[in-house]
Amino acid sequence: MKRILVIEDEPLLRMALTDALRAEGFEVLEAADGEMGLASALREDPDAVLLDLMLPKRDGFSVLRALREDRLAAPVLILSARGAEYDRIQGFEYGADDYIVKPFSMQELLLRLGAALARRAGATPGVAHERDGHRARFGGVEVDFEAFSLVNRGVRHGLSRLELELLTYFLAHEGEVLDRLRLLSDVWNPSESPTTRTVDQHVLKLRKKIEADPAAPRHLVTVHGIGYQFLLAPSGR
Repeated sequence: MKRILVIEDEPLLRMALTDALRAEGFEVLEAADGEMGLASALREDPDAVLLDLMLPKRDGFSVLRALREDRLAAPVLILSARGAEYDRIQGFEYGADDYIVKPFSMQELLLRLGAALARRAGATPGVAHERDGHRARFGGVEVDFEAFSLVNRGVRHGLSRLELELLTYFLAHEGEVLDRLRLLSDVWNPSESPTTRTVDQHVLKLRKKIEADPAAPRHLVTVHGIGYQFLLAPSGR
């Protein structure tokens, strides 16, 4: 039985969420403020977290950052009335797996929770000879999937959820030429309203973290007019 932690200060909404989740067969843990929610998440290690942003004692963004810093691997779905682009981007940068704007239907929430649990179950497909448990290595880079980070030549870099998922996808499709539309379809959630420019921006961020010289990439190379190709063995470019 999957355990879901609901961190929500509105009693009626928390009750509705709890009832709906239990009706679907989930075990539910509850917290009414940020401090209680953070402590419960770190103590109970739930399978997923539903997190409000506007919480007493500790706001949701602070809770999310603390969870990722403590390496909680469970998917976190933000539930918030704050639907501005800045808030959504900040949520994903801090490591949220999804961002659902209130009001929402319970059916939508359950579907997106199920999708997040499924993605996390297979979020880091194997890269046979380069993958060891929750880590992957290529060139001078070691990726720690659980810690949302990588070390490149002795320097540690944090990774956002999307950066990690994009890198994971490249690792799983090493050597393939991947066009931008395929990357958008397979990596991004359509509700985030991504564009091909979004792909380019995240590739640039990854290059700064995995390449010795981001201006002359040797692992994550551009295929002009199409998209990108990821190479475990550095390109000779």
